[in-house]
Amino acid sequence: MSFFKKIFGKKDTPIKSYRDFWNWFQDNEKAFFNVVKNHNAVEKNFFDKLSPKLSELNDGYFYLTGMYDDNTVELVLTADGNTKNIVFIEELIEQAPEISGWKFTALKPALDIKNVSINMAGYKFDSDNLFFYSNDHVDYPDEIDISIIHNDLTEENRKQIGNGTYIFLDNYLGELDFVNNIDNLKIISRHEAEKDLVPISKLKDFLTWRQKEFIEKYEGIRYDIQDDEHSILEAELESGNKLIAVVNTQLLNWDSKASHPWIAVITFKYDGNNNNGMPNNNDYQSLNEIEEDILQQLSDKHGYLYIGRQTANNERDIYFACKDFRKPSKVFFKIQKDNDNKFEIEYDIYKDKYWQSFERFRPNN
Repeated sequence: MSFFKKIFGKKDTPIKSYRDFWNWFQDNEKAFFNVVKNHNAVEKNFFDKLSPKLSELNDGYFYLTGMYDDNTVELVLTADGNTKNIVFIEELIEQAPEISGWKFTALKPALDIKNVSINMAGYKFDSDNLFFYSNDHVDYPDEIDISIIHNDLTEENRKQIGNGTYIFLDNYLGELDFVNNIDNLKIISRHEAEKDLVPISKLKDFLTWRQKEFIEKYEGIRYDIQDDEHSILEAELESGNKLIAVVNTQLLNWDSKASHPWIAVITFKYDGNNNNGMPNNNDYQSLNEIEEDILQQLSDKHGYLYIGRQTANNERDIYFACKDFRKPSKVFFKIQKDNDNKFEIEYDIYKDKYWQSFERFRPNN
């Protein structure tokens, strides 16, 4: 596989649905097939035409292409590590039609260690010069914290070695397993290592074992929302603006946080310059209505726990802890599109197995 590029581009023919995209692709697939098979300016003749069409569906698509075999071109769509875009790639590929001579793949698949060797920035990344060990934390026993060691890493080349190592792991583990199975990752040199080194070829089996243990431990675990206890926290910032947070403090004391390892946060920006950073009455009402809409869609019985919200400095953040990242990605994306005429809206979904990013809301912290 080669030819990697983020998708940008100007809108041309309107693409409003997955079906629209695949109809367009079918109209052009024979020309694209010949471009890739004959290595005929793939960037110009394939990627530059593909880009604006996909970008009309959503930002953040990446892709790779190449010959799967002598008669088949493979197109791999990838989120390049951005969790909130994974579901859209999976859905698009699920709706791909059968096209002779084409193979469509959602996310970079896992490869056999024998087939993963990357040369980048003058350095090699393979099973001969990469090793790992696991870091164990008494307070966070389910955290999968991995140190990766590259033989050639120095302070001077740390960035280059880091980039190459991430690409290696993406291809070796597969994009989805990389996202799901590693919580924290640090890339270090041999002299920084504090444990015996394990060959990188054993990492996949180690992660499979840890993930199996994790699933067995938390399978069927549910939080009882009848225990909910919301607290209102108020503070004055250095600027003189107010900060008001409504937080489910009982939930933050739950002993099974790791069962909901994904944190979803959506941020609404409003004009609060004349109101100590707080929303005016109209914005306040709109924000509450949007929050109620989100709560209806992300329910606790389906694995989405409402942690609370924080309002300050012309922004409101709404927080959820989630068992999975796919539905929050779709809900937040639609909320953003439906309300972009009212607020500037951003959202993010990230792994935080023990909800450490909310320690500031816990009593006595």
